[in-house]
Amino acid sequence: MMPKKVKPAGDGKEEGPVPCKQVKVEAAGGPSPLNLDSPSGLFESLISPIKTETFFKEFWEQKPLLIQRDDPVLATYYRSLFRLSDLKSLCSRGMYYGRDVNVCRCVNGKKKLLNKDGKAHFLQLRKDFDQKRATIQFHQPQRFKDELWRIQEKLECYFGSLVGSNVYITPAGSQGLPPHYDDVEPGDLLYFPRGTIHQADTPSGLAHSTHVTISTYQSSSWGDFLLDTISGLVFDTAKADVELRAGIPRQLLLQVETTAVATRKLSGFLRMLADRLEGTKELLSADMKKDFAMNRLPPYYLGDGVELSTPGGQLPGLDSTVRLQFRDHVVLTVGPDQDPSDETREKMVYIYHSLKNRRETHMMGNEETESHGLRFPLSHIDALKQIWNSSAISVKDLKLTTDEEKQSLVLSLWTECLIQVV
Repeated sequence: MMPKKVKPAGDGKEEGPVPCKQVKVEAAGGPSPLNLDSPSGLFESLISPIKTETFFKEFWEQKPLLIQRDDPVLATYYRSLFRLSDLKSLCSRGMYYGRDVNVCRCVNGKKKLLNKDGKAHFLQLRKDFDQKRATIQFHQPQRFKDELWRIQEKLECYFGSLVGSNVYITPAGSQGLPPHYDDVEPGDLLYFPRGTIHQADTPSGLAHSTHVTISTYQSSSWGDFLLDTISGLVFDTAKADVELRAGIPRQLLLQVETTAVATRKLSGFLRMLADRLEGTKELLSADMKKDFAMNRLPPYYLGDGVELSTPGGQLPGLDSTVRLQFRDHVVLTVGPDQDPSDETREKMVYIYHSLKNRRETHMMGNEETESHGLRFPLSHIDALKQIWNSSAISVKDLKLTTDEEKQSLVLSLWTECLIQVV
């Protein structure tokens, strides 16, 4: 396992995974040596014996860390995450060069792709592996390997960011990718901060080596967050401040260079926005929350054809007590109404979740993804916060004007599998 670019979750709240259809979740192939009971439990067991606090204080975004563990149980478990034989069975399902698999060699310090066109056949992969000493790279194996799905889904909850993975299978006495050298054994874990230059090669005498890289925190910087929230801040401020709604000078867009007047004006607006931001409780997120919910893995479950799309348990009524489920898989955000027919552009509450996401498209870039969730008037924000912030709440105690609104709200959430009656 080789995680890189990782970051803490923040509040450390854990999910209470109670699937809508009560699905029994079991470890694939026996009990896992990792603690998969909660996102923070998984991360602690992943970097054991290093403590989480030590990791984020001394290593996170600062320097590499090699954790060597002479634990045969862990070594066997890591080996089971992806094997050469898995590649054989996956090829029979239809894997394609470029999209799913790359074949490459390090030639004179540069990566050389040996991909064919179209569908990848295992016999050809094996031939390139054995005869050309080529490395096989498999993209996003969590799409097909349940235990990696299970691990990465929990890590996405822990970091609040997408978590991708790649598998590299390298023949003995060979190097697949260009440039530090670490003698990593099965069961070891190597962490790299963003931008660490590294290389891996397989010593002679081994049949081959397989390593899994797990990466997270792409596009999760303060700069990304600033860009995500600034448009909402401008939207809010322009509604209250007539100066921001005044027209720009004539022909400003025809100028080769921005005029000193325009630069001075924008600087003033930015200072005003900074002052407004100091007193803002609700930051309007433009895309980051939605994109994360849209593109992450669905909650881990087992069972053919069982999906988390049909609500289960009792229908909620006015006398019911309800609680949020899949807390770590749901984001709540406030933003301008996205309905183009609404000219007033009132603010709405949006709830996005990953319960219906397709595992097969995870981290695949060009694949079509869609958002799942609900939207409510801003008047519902307090009632929603009550549900989000309590372990369980009585429907009649929700801060809404009428009983009809209370019932309608919990029914919408229940239908979407987001709450259950307790």
